[in-house]
Parts: sequence; structure tokens; C-alpha cells
Amino acid sequence: MSKLTLPSPGEVFSSYGEMITQNDLVKNLFRSIGLNLGGYIKALLWTLPLGFIIGLFPLFRGLFRRTIDAIRFVPLAACTVLFIFWYGNSISMKVNFLAFGIFIFLLPIVIQRIFEVQDVYLKTVYTIGASKWQTIKSVYIPSVMSKLIDDVRILTAISWTYIVVAETINADEGGLGALIQIARRQFQTDKLFGILIIFIFIGVIQDRIFVRLDKEFFPYKYQIKNAHKHSAEKPSVWDTIFDFSFVAFVWSALGIYVVLTINEFVGFLGGIKVIDYLFGDSCWAFHVVMLSIIAYKARKVWMKRS
Repeated sequence: MSKLTLPSPGEVFSSYGEMITQNDLVKNLFRSIGLNLGGYIKALLWTLPLGFIIGLFPLFRGLFRRTIDAIRFVPLAACTVLFIFWYGNSISMKVNFLAFGIFIFLLPIVIQRIFEVQDVYLKTVYTIGASKWQTIKSVYIPSVMSKLIDDVRILTAISWTYIVVAETINADEGGLGALIQIARRQFQTDKLFGILIIFIFIGVIQDRIFVRLDKEFFPYKYQIKNAHKHSAEKPSVWDTIFDFSFVAFVWSALGIYVVLTINEFVGFLGGIKVIDYLFGDSCWAFHVVMLSIIAYKARKVWMKRS
């Protein structure tokens, strides 16, 4: 086949050097990651409160559930013009577009997960005299969130499709979607395949991160699984390596983040604001994620000491 149609593996991997030197691959990669984080943060901030309100209160469920079920069929690609009218060709438009795309799929799932809460748990807390808020805190939130993390894990694959759609608009702001557009216009199929491999690589890493977070936040899920087995399943070598690498990566990333954040104000790295350079206008999402990790680690340390 023609190289233009299907480049060889050697040509695909050699294209990375050109994309790094000429197309700012590293910066565009982090711009897409920042857009992904920003979209998910906003989508969850919209979805969780609305989902619990609609799922728990019959009045709101009767008013909005049919509308929510219908809005899932809206073609998101056709909504880009509306978001341009509302937010302009800025990163804010792309973040809100991605957040909306995640929101309309995730909101019905949250409501469904609330309906799936087992009645035995609700009867138990009612028997011991739990209030409405205590029931939500001790039953609904843990049950819904433990299942929702699996739903978000699956949805991450779909979200990258919307990221590519958003980044083709005003490609000057960068991102992997912008690189795809440039490679497509110049008929550089080797770069197209190279970027697709990057998407796969990111997806695999994200999937493993969600598995690790699931074990971290909801360990009782795995205790229940092991309780139904005659003997506890031993973790594989791959899981052991990844868990160790994950812990080492988190602590290394926190240390680097502290250094880079200080550099944002002091500028001791040659006056280059690394976080701002890599993430652009979506650096706020990166700060939210990192500060949340720091708060969670600090809480764990405090709980151990107390």
C-alpha cells in the first residue's frame, strides 16, 4: 500500500521527533489533558448535585426526568455553533462544550444509580433512626459513588472524541485535536497514526488510574468480592508493579507540582512559568486536581495520627 495510505511502523515512530520539535507535541498533549480535566471537573460539579436532587426528590424527578432522557439524543457536534455564540472561540467554550457532553450522559446514570440502592440498606438506617441527611451521607453517596467511578471510567474513552471535536475549533490554542487537523490538511498520515497511538496510551493510563482510585476510595467493594471466594485472590505481578509505580508517581508529581507552583510566583526557572506554558488557560483544572490530592493525603495523615 502507498505510504500516504498506510505508513510503516518506522515512519510512524519517527514522526514523533518532528512533532516534538516542530509541532510542540508535549505542550499540545498537556493542553488536551488540561481540557479533559476541566471538562470533567465542571461536569461533575453540575451532575452530582442535580442528579441527587432529581433522584431523591419525587417532585424534581417528575418535572425533569423525561427531559433528561430526551436530551441524550442531541447530537453534540451540532451544538458547537451554540457554544461559540455563548462563549466565543476561547478555551472556556471548549471546556464547557466538553462538560456538557459528559453531563448529558452522566446525569441519567447518576439518577439510575440512586434507584439501584438496595432497599435493605435503607431499611437498616431507618431502623436505627437515621435522619434524611444521615441516610444520604451513609447510604446513597457511598453506594452511588462506588458505582459511578466505573461509569466515569468507561466515559473517558468517549470524552476524548469530544475533545478532538472541540480542539479543531480555533486550532491556534493547541491540543492533540489541533495537531490532527494540521496533519490531515498536510496529508501526513504518519503523524495521524502517531497521535492515535498517543490517545491509546493515555486511555490505558487513565483506565489503570481509575482502577487504582477505585481500590483507594472504595476498598470495601473488593473485600466483598474476596469474601465470596474460598481464598483471597492474589494480585498479579502487573497490578503490584502498577500500584507501586502509582504511589511513587503521585508523590513525585506532588513534589514537582510544589516546585512548579512556587516557580509560577517567583520565576526561578529562567522566568518560564511551566504550568502556564503547558496547560494554558486550563491550568486551573490542573491546580484543582493537585490541590485535591494534597488535601486527601493530608487528611489520611491526620486520620492516622488521631
